[in-house]
Amino acid sequence: MKDIKRCEWCTGSEIERVYHDDDWGVPLHDDRRLFEFLILEGAQAGLSWITILKKRDHYRKVFDHFDPDRVVKYTDKKIEKLLLDPGIVRNRLKVSSAVSNARFFLDVQEEFGSFDTYVWQFVNGESIQNCWKSVKQIPVTTPESDAMSKDLKQRGFKFVGSTICYAHMQATGMVNDHTTDCFRHSELAL
Repeated sequence: MKDIKRCEWCTGSEIERVYHDDDWGVPLHDDRRLFEFLILEGAQAGLSWITILKKRDHYRKVFDHFDPDRVVKYTDKKIEKLLLDPGIVRNRLKVSSAVSNARFFLDVQEEFGSFDTYVWQFVNGESIQNCWKSVKQIPVTTPESDAMSKDLKQRGFKFVGSTICYAHMQATGMVNDHTTDCFRHSELAL
């Protein structure tokens, strides 16, 4: 698979290549995984994605495999313990927001039946199929990510700006932003 053409952004390391080939842009409809990406995208704010990829397995371990029913019960003592853990991004606002976002996530599940139903409404339930020739053409926000961000913020979520929401949409396959010369673009086109 070495000679296969991939998006430019994933060629710097094996961990990025594996993430690109196996996860990024695959339509995701599992609430727990959607919660995982929501928390990880928030943790990534201001950092490189490779930093989060390297910490992803540890995040899964210390955040109870992103079970929102468990994360919502985290106490101040648990948050303080997490803030001492070098295996995650030790930013108080980001860690605290993961706990509060779990509460809002559960509220959305109750209102819509699933977070999946709620979040996919921003793309009318189908992946947006983009046809970018270069990563330079890919936007960092869109009207859809603006709407998602606005609604999440109104519900109380933190670390859900439009750029973070668009990254979430890319990661979870709500948009196909693989460049047209990448082998994954056509594989993920619906």
